[in-house]
Amino acid sequence: MILFPSGEPRGIVLFAPGAGGEPARYEALIGAARNAGFIVAAPAHERFDVRSATDEHVRERAIGLAQVLEEVGHPDLPVIAAGHSVGGWAALCVAGAQPWSRDGRPIPVPVNSRVSAVIALAPPLGWFRAPGALHKLTVPVTVMMGAADVVTPPETADILREAPTVVSVRTYAGVGHFDFLSVLPPTVAPTPGLDHREFTESLAHDFVEALG
Repeated sequence: MILFPSGEPRGIVLFAPGAGGEPARYEALIGAARNAGFIVAAPAHERFDVRSATDEHVRERAIGLAQVLEEVGHPDLPVIAAGHSVGGWAALCVAGAQPWSRDGRPIPVPVNSRVSAVIALAPPLGWFRAPGALHKLTVPVTVMMGAADVVTPPETADILREAPTVVSVRTYAGVGHFDFLSVLPPTVAPTPGLDHREFTESLAHDFVEALG
């Protein structure tokens, strides 16, 4: 999925979805970025179960971002890598973060020097605990976490403090891991007590603000 704004583009947003693989479920974020004047490149991926995901499953998300940037072109425009859950992990990878597998080996991921900033929504960060894993992550990073997220708890964002860059963390009260999706899967309900529509509208506003 590559969407172009109606006027001259301000930049490029690379957006990677979570394990579900469907960028259309983030329509509020993608639409807001496009309306704000950005080209949005959001590749679709095969769904996988995070409980049985392999290094290759997650690595494919980062590869998808690198490949779609080649399709978009526009080498004159700034590039912001973004994504939700494992998509946020992928955005960090293409910006220079080096993930490590559970068996202690670095996972080869593409890095693109055109990426000038990262916006990661509820990213899983355990892959970056190894010494030096974040030393090449030098672009500004905005992290958005849900206070009620039990999949990627907000305190895990502290891992990114090892990066030699500015890391801004925003935590949303009463928000869980899947609430960041604009369109929830049929089997998933919003976190109890959360007005999901109101939250997604607020999140889209914050997302565009973070784009600069």
